[in-house]
This record gives sequence, C-alpha cells and structure tokens, in this order.
Amino acid sequence: MNTDKAYAEKIASEYAPKETRKVVALKKLDNRAKRPATIFAYTFGVVMALLLGVGMCLSMKVIGNGSTLFMVLGIVVGVIGIAGVSVNYAIYKKLLENAKKKYSADILALANQIAAE
Repeated sequence: MNTDKAYAEKIASEYAPKETRKVVALKKLDNRAKRPATIFAYTFGVVMALLLGVGMCLSMKVIGNGSTLFMVLGIVVGVIGIAGVSVNYAIYKKLLENAKKKYSADILALANQIAAE
C-alpha cells in the first residue's frame, strides 16, 4: 500500500475541476427563488417589531417626557408596528409566489432532466 500515491491522488482531486451536479444546481435555483422573500420578511418583521416596542414605550411613558402628546404618538407608532407585523406574512407569501413564477421554468426543466435520468 503506497500512502504517498493515495495522498497525491487526494490532493489532485481537490484541485481538479469539479463537475456541477444537477441536484446541486436545482437546490441553488430553489434558494435563489426563496432568498429575497425570506430576507425581506425577516428585515421587515424585525423593524416593525421594534417600531411596536418603541410605540409601547412611548405610550406607557417609559421614554419621552410623559406628556399626553408622547402617549398619543406612542399609540400611533404602536398601531403602525402592529399593522406591519400583521401584514408581514402576506407580503412574504406574495413575494415568494412572484419569485417562484420567475424561476419556475428553469426549476421544472432541471427537475424533469433529473427525473428522466
């Protein structure tokens, strides 16, 4: 058993050009279709949750000078945050649906090629 030969083959295989498998390409296309909607949903959700929290703090007089104006402003900001959090999932589903329409032809063609093999 020649360990030097096995080691050399292992190193050579790391530097040899790799052929991309169709399953890997299909996963990449699937991720490319879903990523923008997911990023938007997380970002928008976090921002709206923070807005809701700021509104709660203002309305409960934790921040601000404790005047009625800040309490009313806090209620308005909190309601905007609640509305944003409430529609986040619907916006995500719509963005995902549009992205799936955009990539559906490529994904279906590649999936059919894989299934035919």
